[in-house]
Amino acid sequence: MVRSRVLQLQKGGNFRELGGYQTTDGKTVKWHKIIRSGTLGSLTDHDVDFLDNYGLKYDVDFRSPAERTQEPDRIPSETKYLFMPVFSTDETQNSKQTDRLQRKMETDPTTGRQQMHHVYQDIITNPHSQKAYRQFFDVLLENDANDSTLLFHCTAGKDRTGMGAVYFLSALGVNEDTVKADYLLTNKVTKPKLENLVKTLKLKQASSAFIQSMRDLQSVQISFFNTAMDQIQKTSGTMDAYLHDYLKLSTTDIHDLRQIYLE
Repeated sequence: MVRSRVLQLQKGGNFRELGGYQTTDGKTVKWHKIIRSGTLGSLTDHDVDFLDNYGLKYDVDFRSPAERTQEPDRIPSETKYLFMPVFSTDETQNSKQTDRLQRKMETDPTTGRQQMHHVYQDIITNPHSQKAYRQFFDVLLENDANDSTLLFHCTAGKDRTGMGAVYFLSALGVNEDTVKADYLLTNKVTKPKLENLVKTLKLKQASSAFIQSMRDLQSVQISFFNTAMDQIQKTSGTMDAYLHDYLKLSTTDIHDLRQIYLE
């Protein structure tokens, strides 16, 4: 059976299966169990039916309260909606640039990149974020029925969602190169959208510094991933120790996760 990692929805961006990844001990993540994505606010009826047929039972929303208000999720009626803001405000600046940041972006091309590094350090060290990801794991552990799929998302499906995928795949024992490749796949999937944005900004005669910052804010980079990994190392030494000490995953939790998601 040919499986597709990138799910083609009419109005859904960055929808991806996490099935099929190999773990270091030779197991495989089950297909049709877990999806990562961008926003669900503009899905068509066809998209909602697609998710319903896919077996979507849980929708975990990592966005901020303001983002949720602006664009509520559209999901099948049987799907359980769970709101778990990773930040109390939208630090990824995906929805709304602050005036100060915007002014700085006009002249300093490194603004966007610096902002993203800050975001990734904060995701790791912020107790609010740690608590949200722990709740995420609670739902992952609840998703144990055979025909049940869980989806987790933020707005672009790249940073808050990206780290959710990093934690999840790491807990299952997927090696770091594969985890990294899944993280970077966002750039390939969202490339047309980013190119359109850049085209629009050029037409509006935005400064080259501003355009560079927007590129950095709207993409993922290996340096962002490395910033998160370095922060995890500073915080607890290893990813396993971080999952245990900060996301409070017990040996039993890890065992159960592997029972649910691996074959």
